[in-house]
Amino acid sequence: MTLKSYIWGIRIITLISLVALGAVVYYIDPENSSLIGVILFYLVAFFVLSGIFNLMLIFLRRKLLGNEMAVKNIDLSFRQGILLAVMIIAIMILQSYQMLIWWDALLVVAGVFLVELYFLSRE
Repeated sequence: MTLKSYIWGIRIITLISLVALGAVVYYIDPENSSLIGVILFYLVAFFVLSGIFNLMLIFLRRKLLGNEMAVKNIDLSFRQGILLAVMIIAIMILQSYQMLIWWDALLVVAGVFLVELYFLSRE
């Protein structure tokens, strides 16, 4: 698989997820929906955010390191995109339960940072 086909695949999946997120926001009432509606919102938001972060990280690596290094680090971009999406979703969940305080957000960021350091140390 080439870098171009991978990027187009991620773009299409992110666009489909963005349409699904719009449908979830438009059709599901958060006041009257059950737990499934809330889980569906966070799941679709996770896919949208991970796709956007993945595309942004690949773009940055292509501009800074070139196409060859971007292809070698495509798994790194994918993992970091997922971790950034997990971080944003965790902060959103804390905010939805009105538990978000600045040090809680810092703990979430530190947790994601430690997970990334773990993966980097294994390589």
